[in-house]
Amino acid sequence: MFRHNFHTHTHYCDGSDAPEAYIRAALSEGLQSLGFSGHAPVPLENHFAIRDEGSLKKYCDEIRQLKEKYAGKINIYLGLEADYIPGVCCDFNLLRNKNRLEYIIGSVHLVKNDENRLWFIDGPRRESWEKGLKIDYGGDIKKAVTAYFQQVSMMVHTQKPDVIGHLDKIKMHNKDQYFREDEPWYKRLIAEVLDDIAASGCIVEVNSRGLYKKRSDSLFPGVEILMEMKEHNIPATISSDAHRPEEVGKFLNRAAMSLIYAGYREVYIFEQGEWKAIPLKDD
Repeated sequence: MFRHNFHTHTHYCDGSDAPEAYIRAALSEGLQSLGFSGHAPVPLENHFAIRDEGSLKKYCDEIRQLKEKYAGKINIYLGLEADYIPGVCCDFNLLRNKNRLEYIIGSVHLVKNDENRLWFIDGPRRESWEKGLKIDYGGDIKKAVTAYFQQVSMMVHTQKPDVIGHLDKIKMHNKDQYFREDEPWYKRLIAEVLDDIAASGCIVEVNSRGLYKKRSDSLFPGVEILMEMKEHNIPATISSDAHRPEEVGKFLNRAAMSLIYAGYREVYIFEQGEWKAIPLKDD
């Protein structure tokens, strides 16, 4: 059983509850590690990120206090999920150093087009995804998806996050309607971004949220990409991307089994100030 989750959102951003509720849930699930990764503040109107610098300080202070309170019972870690929007968001290293973070998950939720408009590719509403595709990219799915993966690659090159969040989340609202994942152009984009990730040394998370929320038929990323990641020797970690306490352990074992199927025999966890490889077990 995999007993670690490093991607967790609380009421400081778009999660449902206070941080301690997630810790209690993690203990009841038998987790050994719980990393908090609130959405870092984004300097534009939004509904998902930590609101401002004051709220960010309160978040960091509370996680540190809980880390001490639960020492010896469960390992608690302080991180952020930082959005990468070129020319808009804070430099990841500045964010890390200013807030004394233990790690950063780098993600792309808003894709910047040539006219500086932002396409929101996340959230529960597929109609918003489709509206943005039409307005920001003229309905050209190849152009839109290419822009997404190019922004991920730019993040890898310029920010070098510890972990890359939900790598292929661009597929979530697609539902095989606008593109297929076996199309040559899409597979080429995946190959290109994996080359960039392999050169950077970044870890890629295997994110189970799409499955347990029934928004995707596969993990982020799916097994085919996991196989390609293994060929590139790209390290992997596992997260549930919990937004509610009861989600902290959701489908972690499913993700572990998918990694084993893809050929992985180890997975990375954060421990004692660094990312370390531990054996993957199929029990």
